[in-house]
Amino acid sequence: MKYTTFDIKNVLLATSLLVSSLILTGCNSAEAIDEDKKVEVIAIPVEVAQVGSGSISSNYVTTTVLEPKQEAEVISKATGIVEKLYVEEGQFVQAGDLLAEIEPDRFQLNLEKSRSELASVKLELERINKVHKQNLVSTDTYDKLKWQYEIAKSNLKLAELDLKETRILAPISGYISKRWVKEGNLVEQYQRQKLFQIVNQQVLESTVNLPEQELSKLRLQQQAKLVFTALPNQEVIAYIERISPIIDANTGTFAVTLKVDNQDNRLKAGMFAQVKIVYDVHTNTKLLPKKALISMDNKHTVFTINDNKATKTIVKLGYQDDSFVEILEGLNGDEQVVTTGQNNLKDQAVIEVIETI
Repeated sequence: MKYTTFDIKNVLLATSLLVSSLILTGCNSAEAIDEDKKVEVIAIPVEVAQVGSGSISSNYVTTTVLEPKQEAEVISKATGIVEKLYVEEGQFVQAGDLLAEIEPDRFQLNLEKSRSELASVKLELERINKVHKQNLVSTDTYDKLKWQYEIAKSNLKLAELDLKETRILAPISGYISKRWVKEGNLVEQYQRQKLFQIVNQQVLESTVNLPEQELSKLRLQQQAKLVFTALPNQEVIAYIERISPIIDANTGTFAVTLKVDNQDNRLKAGMFAQVKIVYDVHTNTKLLPKKALISMDNKHTVFTINDNKATKTIVKLGYQDDSFVEILEGLNGDEQVVTTGQNNLKDQAVIEVIETI
């Protein structure tokens, strides 16, 4: 079969048109795909919270340990064997209650001896006084006998006191926190050997050491809040009772003593506490969850929500606590702010809210 020149030209033209059509179709498809890719935007999931209002305070946070305001370590004023114990650890005693007794026999005998000596000297003084009035005895002899009588009276009082001190009494009201002595132990007069420890926990105190720049912010009866590990989710109110008048030159700090009322004996001496000393309180102010903040180079920003987009907003802060910050400038108070996921955002990024606090 023979092909003419006209037929060959027609075939070539048809082939060329077909190829051009395929190329154009491929280009249009590629452009359509690119346009679809440009339109598709992925929304970033975030959690948000509403800006609120309330009260917030300026605090100084430190730690301390509770101590009893009244505490006494009982020692013996007499030497002897402990004959009887009347109290045990954990028992409450009133001031003047009997805690223990030392065997009194030797002290009783000494008391009787002193009484006899006083009676003898008194009888002799009465006899000499009669003859002294008649000038039958010298004044010197009479004066010496008078002094002997006074000495005998003093010895009798000491003997009575020694016998009294065989009864060991509670010097303060409180709980027996320690008992070191046992029946049959030998105790010595005014020695370092302690018999009992008594603590009164109705009023507790603690000492905190603050930097000297905080001195101007403190005043007597200023409030402090105590939080204890042993009492979760509870705050105990304390008050500043004393402020040291001097600054420790070695540490640059000064001592502040806090008073804690504990009439119900809920708190115990030795408990560890976190202290928040409250300087000032702002009420009815704009509050923002602290975790919503992004802080960098002394600038603070948050992302607010507008039409499912995150808008980066600079804010000025006031007081802060563990959970919230006070907003002085930058927010009106009715916005929603991103609290989780904000580190992945840019200004005007599209977001998807997954949770609202």
